[in-house]
Amino acid sequence: MSILVVGSVALDAVETPFASRENIVGGAASYFSTAASLYDQVNLVAIVGSDFPQEYLDFWRNRRVSLEGLQIREGKTFRWVGRYHLDMNARDTLDTQLGVYADFHPRIPSSYQDSQLLFLANIQPQLQMELLEQVTQSRLKVLDTMELWLMTERAALTEVIKRVDMLLMSEEEVRQYTNQASIVTGVRQLFELGLRYVVVKQGSYGALLFGADGTYFSAPSYPLEEVIDPTGAGDAFAGGLLGYLSTVQVGPDGSYAVDDLKRAVVHGNIIGSFACADFSIERLRTLTMDEIAARYRELVVYSHFDPEWQPKSHEIKA
Repeated sequence: MSILVVGSVALDAVETPFASRENIVGGAASYFSTAASLYDQVNLVAIVGSDFPQEYLDFWRNRRVSLEGLQIREGKTFRWVGRYHLDMNARDTLDTQLGVYADFHPRIPSSYQDSQLLFLANIQPQLQMELLEQVTQSRLKVLDTMELWLMTERAALTEVIKRVDMLLMSEEEVRQYTNQASIVTGVRQLFELGLRYVVVKQGSYGALLFGADGTYFSAPSYPLEEVIDPTGAGDAFAGGLLGYLSTVQVGPDGSYAVDDLKRAVVHGNIIGSFACADFSIERLRTLTMDEIAARYRELVVYSHFDPEWQPKSHEIKA
């Protein structure tokens, strides 16, 4: 089941407290496409400049990523420069150069129209809406966003949210958008916009799945001894989530079984954990399904607990 993604493909310079890299591949669509293509066909819609390395275009073509929707223009590729703090959870943007991205408008090739899954990566809401206007067949539309658009494009973002089925947000973004201290209350407010699912990303603590039908699931993170570069982990998470969903059967009404949605979130956490193991998309380039399966089995063991517990009489207090 093919996956359509629109987002940024960039060249980054990243500095952590322990190392730094320049001119490495970045951008939400880069991480997502590399991750999701492990599972199924990905149809990419983005733009790059004439300076974008041919090596990565060749890699994606060989990795079930269609580049028919990738515009290649004379000029510079979008560039981002960032520096991470010691805890690797916070970062500062030091420089942004839009390059050819400044004039980007997504165009959907006819060959992409049968894509059953759609991922709107965290680009401007206006561009996300432009793509939505061109897509008619997708049975599951998933939206990611970022703090910048919550602050500067709230009205436009809200209109996009109303047009999708699933929203991915961090805890901080849920609180910022809904002005609610409680995540549960905030998610309930988001469902009033017509969403079917909300996934709350919690970084190193995992992710929460909420369904408008009352579904709730807490997916554990995979414990990491070392984080090299957390850039793109959220986009890789989305790639794992939609990648897994592309491989499962849907019901007659186009809905997914709850257990499949739970597994999809776990796959998202696993792929996100691998993305942190190296700069750029490098670890995702070498990742195998056997490695994903091994980490999945470990998480099953780590998160299992006995459902048959009953309190003993001396444990019950009056």
